[in-house]
Amino acid sequence: MFERLMGLKSISPRDLNQMVERGEATVIDVNSRNSWEAAHVPGALTLDALNFEAKDLPADRDSALVFYCSNFLCRKAPNAARRAKEMGYRNVYVMSAGISGWQSASLPTESGPRAASPSAETATRG
Repeated sequence: MFERLMGLKSISPRDLNQMVERGEATVIDVNSRNSWEAAHVPGALTLDALNFEAKDLPADRDSALVFYCSNFLCRKAPNAARRAKEMGYRNVYVMSAGISGWQSASLPTESGPRAASPSAETATRG
């Protein structure tokens, strides 16, 4: 809904699932950490919709990026997708149905905390 008003491409949960199965997209969940831990698209990264940087995304600006949040009324995913486009990414989508639409389509999810990256561990240790 909002993505079209922002000139972004939309993708359905089923079409995204096919891209995920073929390894053709980087999927980015911009929901809260608690929401991401409860359920997310398999292999999805979790990023803050307002504070991610280009270094958090693939180096290839032509790679497919798919952003999603909670549901079709959420504006975080379209805003994050617009930021990625402003960073020079050319193949950016929004799954406007969000994780609720993904689950309604009975598609698989993952849950649980993500493993800490080495840089996060170093930052935590101080």
